[in-house]
Amino acid sequence: MDERQIKNVLEAALLAAGRPVSLDQLSALFGKRGAPSRDAIRSALATLTDDYADRGIELKRVASGYRIQIRRNMGDWLMPLWEERAPRYSRALLETLALVAYRQPITRGEIEEVRGVAVSTNIVRTLQERGWIRVVGHREVPGKPAMFGTTKEFLDYFGLTRLEDLPPLSEVRDLEGLIPELDFPQTLPQQDFVDGLSDAAEAEEEQAAEEEAGNGVSVADETPAAQVIPLQRPESA
Repeated sequence: MDERQIKNVLEAALLAAGRPVSLDQLSALFGKRGAPSRDAIRSALATLTDDYADRGIELKRVASGYRIQIRRNMGDWLMPLWEERAPRYSRALLETLALVAYRQPITRGEIEEVRGVAVSTNIVRTLQERGWIRVVGHREVPGKPAMFGTTKEFLDYFGLTRLEDLPPLSEVRDLEGLIPELDFPQTLPQQDFVDGLSDAAEAEEEQAAEEEAGNGVSVADETPAAQVIPLQRPESA
């Protein structure tokens, strides 16, 4: 089987999957008879990456494998495709996510100690429903509180392959100065994790204004996020 055919099979599989696909899963597509080596598959993936260099889509490797996704700079052009209002997240939720990401494993009490305020049950539930955090164990202290850590879904969403790819804390200076990016249905590049920690203060102001105007819209803290699938319209939460 030549590289062109291998590349075509991989491209079709990644487009059809709509999610990250591991190297083992890609290799299994070819069966046992005449299956290309893993090196041949990696070479075909590299060629496919080069093919997309000047296009609106890209091949991205994340924690769970490989996927084809839209490029971030296509956002302004594609937003009309998604009519539903995307969820916005509060500063409290985003600070909680950042603490779990950088200080995991961490308990709810430890998060509250750092932030100086109680962590809403809705925040924890939203992050778990989003698939970004999970219970990874229990602290050996009275009450045995749950310890939280991030998930592969968290890494996949922010375009990371491992936790070491997170930007340094020195770049996460002020959450209030960051623009929300969580509402766009695509995966953010590695260094854009910082951009993904949104300007929650602005979101809260918008929410308060809407509620005061009688719209009854409330999306901060309590609204589970839409499922994010590259190249597909997101399902509403």
